[in-house]
Amino acid sequence: MAHVKLTDTTLRDAHQSLIATRMRTRDMLPIAEKMDDVGFFSLEVWGGATFDSSIRYLNEDPWDRLRALKKIITKTPLQMLLRGQNLVGYRHYSDDLVVKFVEHAAESGIDIFRIFDAVNDIRNMEVSVRTAKLAGAHVQGTVCYTISPVHPIPLYVKMAKELEEMGCDSLCIKDMAGLISPQNAKDLVSALKDEISIPIDLHSHCTSGMAPMSYLYACEAGIDILDTAFSPFAWGTSQPPTETTVAALRGTPFDTGLDLILLTEIKKYFEDMKEKYRGILDPISERIDTNVLKYQIPGGMLSNLVSQLKEQNALDRYEEVLAEMPRVREELGYPPLVTPTSQIVGTQAVLNVLMGERYKVVPREVKDYVKGLYGRTPAPVSREIVLKILGNEKPITCRPADLLPPELEKATKEAQSLGIVKKPEDILTYALYPAIAPKFLRGETREETLEVPKPTNGKTASPLSTEFRVEVDGDIFNVKILSAGGTMSVRPAEQERPKITDGAISANIQGMVLKIKVKKSDPVKKGDVVMVIEAMKMENNIHAPHGGNVKDIFVKEGSTVSAGDVLMVIS
Repeated sequence: MAHVKLTDTTLRDAHQSLIATRMRTRDMLPIAEKMDDVGFFSLEVWGGATFDSSIRYLNEDPWDRLRALKKIITKTPLQMLLRGQNLVGYRHYSDDLVVKFVEHAAESGIDIFRIFDAVNDIRNMEVSVRTAKLAGAHVQGTVCYTISPVHPIPLYVKMAKELEEMGCDSLCIKDMAGLISPQNAKDLVSALKDEISIPIDLHSHCTSGMAPMSYLYACEAGIDILDTAFSPFAWGTSQPPTETTVAALRGTPFDTGLDLILLTEIKKYFEDMKEKYRGILDPISERIDTNVLKYQIPGGMLSNLVSQLKEQNALDRYEEVLAEMPRVREELGYPPLVTPTSQIVGTQAVLNVLMGERYKVVPREVKDYVKGLYGRTPAPVSREIVLKILGNEKPITCRPADLLPPELEKATKEAQSLGIVKKPEDILTYALYPAIAPKFLRGETREETLEVPKPTNGKTASPLSTEFRVEVDGDIFNVKILSAGGTMSVRPAEQERPKITDGAISANIQGMVLKIKVKKSDPVKKGDVVMVIEAMKMENNIHAPHGGNVKDIFVKEGSTVSAGDVLMVIS
């Protein structure tokens, strides 16, 4: 039995799971040197949602974060989570973009690429695995662990053997929802050890409360690496605690050999950080929830789901959405729930509940998924759902990226014509997030506030809901601050809001106006897409309910709208 190594996730997955990926770079750098001294197998610091969150909420450049950490962390490999052909976005990108991104990430400081595909379709991992290998990086091929009638242990073993043959240097069992039981962990690791020779890493979450026990059973089966996080950012929907794991394995054949005194010093730093971010820490994501064994919702998604429902003023429908999720997942062919499939299943479940009619509103990404554009689903999508969503269109069977023309040159021209390119990676940022990157790259994104309200009368204050009337360029807005560091919703003040008239089209969901497809006076036919709203990181088409002419448009691209707001009138 060899020592077990640890990958620490505090600077990526842990804060993604507990505080919606809101930790700032300036809060990571002061402790980075001490973390480098511990002797971890690796530090996971990048990828996942850190990219999106940095430019959307923190007004930080994720590339700068990576370089700043690399400057300080010189001994421990830096690791990122890469979603195969999805990179760090929510759709498949063309091969030329995948190659450029992986090359640039390796140049900027990533030593280990943990590469996965949401539906475990290895075809979607080929290009990123090959590119990372050519760049001289360590590639950790990943199997997404889930429980369903179509996910037996031999299936994972078969996939692991294929990943080893592709040249992966290690294998990760990615249990993103904390579903792996101690016995299953032992059985799966034992089966893998019999068939592959590369090191195996077990990544789990404490959502169901089983992860620390599963880690011990995995050790007995010969696991090589475990993923943990410093205790202030551990437990709940995050990973098991680093210090606890080190203490528990001490004096056993699996002893990590790490210094508990140094770990405790680092822990103190993160205790202060936890207080700093308390205003955006949702109590739900700190709890043990055995419901996850029924609903199978991963950590990062649970906190995301809560914030999505808050955004839609529908937190009271939380239980209904949880119950709807397994139904949607089964209908969509039992995908493992990990970004972006967790987002696809979760958002569809939210829409099914909020709209009062199942699949009445289907985001573009759900349609693409059903069409096969995300890859081969573990089980076939329900025929009834295929018919409802695609009509007469036929799903595809090839590798989805084979259908994508090169995008890099076009994105480069667009970004340059917008005048937002100051350094080479700005093109990549724009190519991945064309909707939100321009605002960030122009320097117009404002960093979310983190202030926790000062306690009055000696008691801890809870974040208050405060509403102000603000005038911007002659328009009156009601600005409602929902919680410290949380969402800020801005909508036209009541008396300034257009009245609902005949032919009015209202927003059915809160979100941001991404595209307006028509102009005033344009003729439209019933069913035409007149506007696209981005809600819950998904694109929702707004269709004309009847034919006619566009009489009035009340919003602009980039406007935030609430459910019920009138968007336009078609006479």
